[in-house]
Amino acid sequence: MVRISDIIRAEFAEGDNKRDAGLKTPENIVRYDDIIYGTESKWQKLDVYRQKDATGKLPVIVSVHGGGWVYGDKERYQFYCMDLAERGFAVVNFSYRLAPEYKFPASLEDTNSVFTWVLENAETYRLDTEKLFAVGDSAGAHILSLYLDICTNPDYAGNYKFHTPEAPQIRAVALNCGQYHMGEENLDELTGKLMEEYLPGKGTKQELQLLCADDYVTEKFPPAFLMTAEEDFLRGQAPLMYEKLKSMHIPCEFHDYRSGKTEKLGHVFHLNIRSEDAHKCNDEECRFFKQILNNCVSHSRYFQ
Repeated sequence: MVRISDIIRAEFAEGDNKRDAGLKTPENIVRYDDIIYGTESKWQKLDVYRQKDATGKLPVIVSVHGGGWVYGDKERYQFYCMDLAERGFAVVNFSYRLAPEYKFPASLEDTNSVFTWVLENAETYRLDTEKLFAVGDSAGAHILSLYLDICTNPDYAGNYKFHTPEAPQIRAVALNCGQYHMGEENLDELTGKLMEEYLPGKGTKQELQLLCADDYVTEKFPPAFLMTAEEDFLRGQAPLMYEKLKSMHIPCEFHDYRSGKTEKLGHVFHLNIRSEDAHKCNDEECRFFKQILNNCVSHSRYFQ
């Protein structure tokens, strides 16, 4: 029987191969590849990218890749993450265990392990953990949102066996084209099938409720840059999270990107670093991080 994960892996790989064909590591980037952060070396690996001429510690972005919970790895995200590094950050790009081989909450456990690794290896790779940020795309935005709920909502954290590290807080995040609410009324057919492979109980009502990231946001959730695009098939999700963040008085920005060109912007368009629209989006996300970092704008500035 053909699994939905097999279909997605084939289709997504074809698109990613076309998007990244011919790209190379920028000359001004130094990369540290295939660092093992867990016990399963096939899955639990990460890269660190930073500018060659950067001295001292750099602010850090941890990237949680997308892929419908069943596809993707750090290789698919290397050029996007190096593009972020060119904006003055050290970027941690990691692979995590995927469904259906590994069920929920394996991806959350791995995300936690990566943040722990960052804190433990900050001196070696000159990472400023007082200036820690994160980005998540598509399913990665969902995983990151749930992880932030765990970090900031003790009641919700009680659903998980692992513990987050006692460490500096994540200063701000960018959530790109993500899914945040998993109520049955919000699931399309594809997502429902993916949940059957992702969740141990194949998507019971209780499991889906546990995955509603917006429901567990508290006032301690970090400032967030939320974005979607005119042809993003998850476009209806970002406003749900945005309204929840505003209700909790979390500093946030919401961007619905549109292009005046012939081709309309689609799901995770920002990963195509050849695109002017992607360049604009990635610039604006990094600008948001730097504004939070510099604390030069009042909280009210972010409610747009």
